[in-house]
Amino acid sequence: MNDTFKALQPIDENIFYKKKDRNDIRLGEIVPHTRYDDASIVIVGCPQDEGVKISGGREGSALAPDEIRKQFYQLTPFGISTKICDLGNVTFNNSLPDTLDSLKQIVETVLKDGKKLIILGGGNDISYSSCKAMAETFGAENWMGVNTGSKFAVRLDEPNGSESVYRRILEENLIRPRNLYEIGYQSHFTSPVYYRYLQDLGVNLSSLEQIRSRETADLELREMMRQKFVHHSKTLTTFFGFSLSVVRSADAPGTNSPSPLGLRAGEFIILVKYAASLSNTKIIQFTDVNPNFDVDERTTKLVAIAMHRCCSLAKSS
Repeated sequence: MNDTFKALQPIDENIFYKKKDRNDIRLGEIVPHTRYDDASIVIVGCPQDEGVKISGGREGSALAPDEIRKQFYQLTPFGISTKICDLGNVTFNNSLPDTLDSLKQIVETVLKDGKKLIILGGGNDISYSSCKAMAETFGAENWMGVNTGSKFAVRLDEPNGSESVYRRILEENLIRPRNLYEIGYQSHFTSPVYYRYLQDLGVNLSSLEQIRSRETADLELREMMRQKFVHHSKTLTTFFGFSLSVVRSADAPGTNSPSPLGLRAGEFIILVKYAASLSNTKIIQFTDVNPNFDVDERTTKLVAIAMHRCCSLAKSS
């Protein structure tokens, strides 16, 4: 295994659920035995919330990757033919920039090995690592990113935190603005200044209200991609970042930015399934889960089910 992976801490054996019933095998009894070289999908966690603290958010996201795993590994492999490897967690490395750089190097290595990733945050600041790895692997002009969340993450924070991560990505020219989608934002949480900033750059914007204007939750996204990338979308690799703040608090109470409005759990799963169904999707990332505020593991279970759909629908590269 690549030396880059030395920065990863293996998963505690107790997280891998074992049913011990040969007629009812669970993912926790399969995934630990899958070698990296044999896997098509790789799971990586980044259990830190330093960027959330910088942006004034509530602590707790550092607990999310393993809490999500506890739910995921209880699920059955029904419908999953893809081999999955869990590399473990990038541990906090002295500072947030050092940790994000370690994550970036790991993601870049996995992408260059031709595999797909499911990345578990942590705060949304890890999007910087994912997007920089996409840019350095495929070229800034050759990929598109979809960020779903209730708020824009383009604040002028200093130092950079979870609420400024996409401004940093744009200003460092890691992605072409026309190739970035902001999906599911809520207008009452949106600064008009930051809205105009994104609009002037040419970023594709689709609010919760616009998504709800369609018959199905993913139709708005499908329409935008078809209209703007009809000639190019098949050649662009894709990153999907799902902040769980995009889901209403009734279905996902354990988030960093809860709201009574948002996507329903079923609508969220539809969007994830759409992301996983695209052959050019390389990374699906889940952030802003906060187990400290979860109820009946509702939020971590939702992400676990979303991961299951990713694995069952992922297409070969």
